[in-house]
Amino acid sequence: MAIKGVLFDFSGTLLRIESTEAWLRAVLDETGTELSEAEFLRCAAELDHVGALPGGTAHPRVPEHLRELWEVRDESAEKHRAAYTGLSNVVRLPAPHLHEALYDRHRTPPAWGPYPDTVRVLEGLRERGVLVGVVSNIGWDLRPVFREHGLDPYVDAYVLSYEHGIQKPDPRLFAVALERLGVAPADTLMVGDDRRADGGAAQLGCAVHFVDHLPAHERPGQLLPVLDLVDASAA
Repeated sequence: MAIKGVLFDFSGTLLRIESTEAWLRAVLDETGTELSEAEFLRCAAELDHVGALPGGTAHPRVPEHLRELWEVRDESAEKHRAAYTGLSNVVRLPAPHLHEALYDRHRTPPAWGPYPDTVRVLEGLRERGVLVGVVSNIGWDLRPVFREHGLDPYVDAYVLSYEHGIQKPDPRLFAVALERLGVAPADTLMVGDDRRADGGAAQLGCAVHFVDHLPAHERPGQLLPVLDLVDASAA
């Protein structure tokens, strides 16, 4: 097998969301909301505890009344917003409008940053003539984030769950990506941080490589083996 295409997950794989504290601070600044330091720390700690920041933790604490919605949150923009604003509403904030403002903030390019090795790996794949797709469980258009961070030129196809009403690990979402890239499953590597969701690509016959869902400064080089896998497959 020679790897001709690589599919990447987005959040926790190629890019990482800002910290909960930075997320909250940005929204407070944008809305002109003032909090004492003690109240800021309480809000940030509670938001972090429940996992209200999308992409911030792989294991949010979802209350019972949101569980059914949570399981299908990535099937549409409406469900995604409702699920995450519902989760943030578990936390008492100083003004109700902050829940929507927090959700809106996480969809903006400044809220995200590439992992240290993201550009190097994407450049390496382009140099090797390997096609790249991004397959994400998400409820909003991430293309502006890629454009803002200079990553869009390296991506040949975006396949986003909310645009198809299908979420990983459903193999149909990966099949859309393979069709758009024009590569066979046996010639494709899927790279992600969620063994259940991203592992769904294996049902089609794709190879799978996992990275850890960690803040960027704690994960400087876990994407680099992708280039080694591509080179080994061509040997």
